[in-house]
Amino acid sequence: MTPSKHQFVGKKVKLGELCEIYSGGTPKRSVSEYWTGGNVPWVKIGDITEKYVSSTEECITQAGLNNSSAKLFKPGTLLYSIFASIGAVGILNILAATNQAIAGLVIRDNSLDHDFLYHYLKSREVASKTSGRGVAQSNINLTILRNMQVPVPPLVVQKEIVQNLEIVSRQLKMAKLQLSKLDSLVKSRFVEMFGDFACYETKPLIKCVDCIEAGKSPKCLAFSRKMAEPGVLKLSAISSGVYCENENKALPRSVSLTIDKVVHANDILLSRKNTPELVGRSVLVKHTDGNIMFPDIIFRMHPLSPINAMYLSYLLAGPLLHSIQSLAHGSAKSMSNIPKSELAKLSIPIPALNLQNEFANFASQVDKSRFGGMLHLLNSLSGIMHASFFSVADTD
Repeated sequence: MTPSKHQFVGKKVKLGELCEIYSGGTPKRSVSEYWTGGNVPWVKIGDITEKYVSSTEECITQAGLNNSSAKLFKPGTLLYSIFASIGAVGILNILAATNQAIAGLVIRDNSLDHDFLYHYLKSREVASKTSGRGVAQSNINLTILRNMQVPVPPLVVQKEIVQNLEIVSRQLKMAKLQLSKLDSLVKSRFVEMFGDFACYETKPLIKCVDCIEAGKSPKCLAFSRKMAEPGVLKLSAISSGVYCENENKALPRSVSLTIDKVVHANDILLSRKNTPELVGRSVLVKHTDGNIMFPDIIFRMHPLSPINAMYLSYLLAGPLLHSIQSLAHGSAKSMSNIPKSELAKLSIPIPALNLQNEFANFASQVDKSRFGGMLHLLNSLSGIMHASFFSVADTD
């Protein structure tokens, strides 16, 4: 559709008036001809990792496209996730279809700059996570999306905002790259220090920790807690390999924290139930406000002597991750689950404690660089980016 002439400048306008909005679909997995040998890129939320989506993990066939609610979107279509991870945003660089968790937005009005809308939707994602309100519910439908209010300042202002945000985006990307390099440095050091685990004494995991316990999942509100109010972690709090306490759901006022399920510093948390690629992911909690619980789909453990917590956490998250994930039960269509009884038998190599402590000291020094420098810069840039965007763009 050819965009219309400018008509919304200086107003807040419903997204549905600015764009054509469609949802995608999934061909039946049971029909092999819809998937085998497919050459139509098919976008899932996990494929939206950068501003531009240029490749996908899976493809469907033309028959799959024709016999499902999936739609083919042209390059330049904005993608917006409406289920599960709400508010993930990307721009198609290729001709592709999407699953039903992703809406395709095609701008139909010249009042709106393509990159401006991308950044506005991106800022809504950040706002929903930090405010605990907005679009942070479990999912939204197309009606809610079409009714979303979007500010439309003059095009010259939109382009100026985009130019400034692109500069900050590049700085953010560089900061994230530096953090990634620090992570790689610690992982490399781990391999250098411990090498071939076959030479060490081993014990089953249950003999190396005080217990392996699941948390509790009371009914929560649809949004995140404010500041240090009571809450319950979401799986996304540990799925990235870094503990993210702001990934949570608020507890209703009528529900109290279960004290023995509250997260503490030095807890090792491991996802016992998740998608096949994320099940078994674990983190070491280094800082917490002590007012948040872990859910029943996460295991918690504390190492016993002679096991260092930092050593065990890197072991579980790195060399043993594949072994942990192989314990999971479930199909590709469902959430995989790791039985406690099988995780308890996992063989843990035990190097000399002084060697474990040496590694832990090294990792702690790297963490100081991460949290004292690069992570602070990353958070500051992200905050400046979106606060500035709202102050300029989100006006009446």
